[in-house]
Amino acid sequence: MGPCVLESPETAFSVADYLSREFAGLREKKFDVEWIFKSSFLKDNRTRSESYRGPGIREGLSILKDIGKSFDLKVLTDIHESSQAEIAAEIVDVLQIPAFLCRQTSLLEAAGETGLPVNIKKGQFMSPEDMKGAVEKLKTSGCSEIWLTERGTFFGYHDLVVDFRSLTGMKDLADKVILDVTHSLQRPCSLGSSSGGRPDLALNLARAGAAWGIDGLFVETHPEPEHALSDSASMVDLQTASKIISSALEHWEGTCD
Repeated sequence: MGPCVLESPETAFSVADYLSREFAGLREKKFDVEWIFKSSFLKDNRTRSESYRGPGIREGLSILKDIGKSFDLKVLTDIHESSQAEIAAEIVDVLQIPAFLCRQTSLLEAAGETGLPVNIKKGQFMSPEDMKGAVEKLKTSGCSEIWLTERGTFFGYHDLVVDFRSLTGMKDLADKVILDVTHSLQRPCSLGSSSGGRPDLALNLARAGAAWGIDGLFVETHPEPEHALSDSASMVDLQTASKIISSALEHWEGTCD
């Protein structure tokens, strides 16, 4: 959980602080739950060339390193080029492959060679079974742990739909299967110069994913989503993120043996 892209250190730290306190409270209630701070140092897939893309790899990784140390957290970030894998792996705990790059052989191999867990976002154009090739690329490069994340499938123009069967379909391919709640509710390029979204459905989608019995939820959150510099139309505010966490845990409880 975390903001889509790193903006200021202050924004990133405020999100990490808020969520750390939320999860600490849950652990006091005996919930066995872990969270990972997620944010990107670079968002290369933007609708317009002038859209904000992030602070870059050096400054961004410095912020992530400080957050990890300050809050004793694991951190996750995207990489877009094979040359970024080794550099990012020195700082973060999990590498992520963006959905549009899920077939990029050299990128997957470089990520796998770092020895870190790697989370691959399933392409919006890919079937669950099609992810077998991406998984094999990671395995042959020595990846220690492979996660697959469902983030919706193209449903005509400007819309996505989650086929919950894919969560089961990918179970045999990976160590963990994750549901990306907020990106699954995106409406790509629907606003013309940017993507729209339906964050009002995030709570229900998270509940459904948890009840399905997945391994984790991916949720992007921001103190003021309407003012966020990326994915402002699909991120949820911190209070909604809290509701998603608590409600999802209740539904997960029903799936436990």
